[in-house]
Amino acid sequence: MGKIRNFVANEKNHKVLIPLIAIFMGFLIGSFIMLITKQSPAIMFKSMIRAITGINLDRLGTDKWFSARIAGEYFVYVMPIVLTGLSVAFAFRTGLFNIGAEGQLLMGAFATTVIGINLDLPKIILLPLVIIAGAVAGGLWGFIPGYLKAKFNVHEVVVTIMLNYTALHLTNYLMKLIPGSTSNKTEALNENALLGSELLRKLTSNSRLNFGFIVVILAVFLFWFIINKTTFGYELKAVGFNPFAAKYAGMKVEKNAALSMAIAGAFSGLAGVIIVSGTFGYGRMIASFENYGFDGIAVALIGGNTAIGSLLSGLLLGALKAAQPIMQGQGVPNAIATIITATIIIFVAMQKGIQALLKKVKGAK
Repeated sequence: MGKIRNFVANEKNHKVLIPLIAIFMGFLIGSFIMLITKQSPAIMFKSMIRAITGINLDRLGTDKWFSARIAGEYFVYVMPIVLTGLSVAFAFRTGLFNIGAEGQLLMGAFATTVIGINLDLPKIILLPLVIIAGAVAGGLWGFIPGYLKAKFNVHEVVVTIMLNYTALHLTNYLMKLIPGSTSNKTEALNENALLGSELLRKLTSNSRLNFGFIVVILAVFLFWFIINKTTFGYELKAVGFNPFAAKYAGMKVEKNAALSMAIAGAFSGLAGVIIVSGTFGYGRMIASFENYGFDGIAVALIGGNTAIGSLLSGLLLGALKAAQPIMQGQGVPNAIATIITATIIIFVAMQKGIQALLKKVKGAK
């Protein structure tokens, strides 16, 4: 028992313990709500297992116990929110709050659509060009609030919120001008601009799984490398911890703030690339936000604003989102998954109080 108390009380372990406690409490409260509304919590956990693995525990022993398509679709849910999570987390690490991931994603999706429709090049050239264009478009959209913050000290939260709406209506308008577009979508992208894979579709019973997962893995590695292995990343972290000390040490605080938001925007732009080039294969005009950016805030907070943490929390929240239609088919409201996610975030936000309780454990007898 003494070793357990010491482990719990050690502050070095709190980065792992606090998210785990938050996740546990989220599912506990979600289960309690299901019980008082006369729903079985088992439905939620079985639905999540089915969403992740494709295994239907209620049909074991029958010929319908497994669906490769459901397992493939799970990663379609996961990929964009991991990238928007990286976007928010990167900005957080440098002391900025990027609420503009949704708009940056839309700009990345727009750039992907324009390049993918209008250029006819070999795949080895066009696909990387499409990916780079999406990242650059998202990065430029993120640079705007970063520049305004650095130059005029305009709060990035206000600017990013406004730019989300600007991106939504601007991209909707511009995509309608693309020849061949209808009222809600453009024509299909050039085949060489797509991340889709016939092999992956066959392996997952015609799911929309695509090679976007490679982009996600590379983005996670790039985040980790920049933050932990470069002088630039060290300066960004220093600015996030204490901008006044960083400036006193000779670091370019304003420049780093602008570059931080640009890199954060690039991660969101990549999410737009995956949605257009991987999931749908065409550009879409949407009436309202699809909340990828706001899901990214949850991913970043639960993941402790780290690369691996964002990946793992994205896998968790992706499971909740993928399980929603399965639970709804069994009479469980979609709101249950939202309540669980919100509860997890609340407990993560209460980390100072949880830390104080964990420290008391060491003195408990």
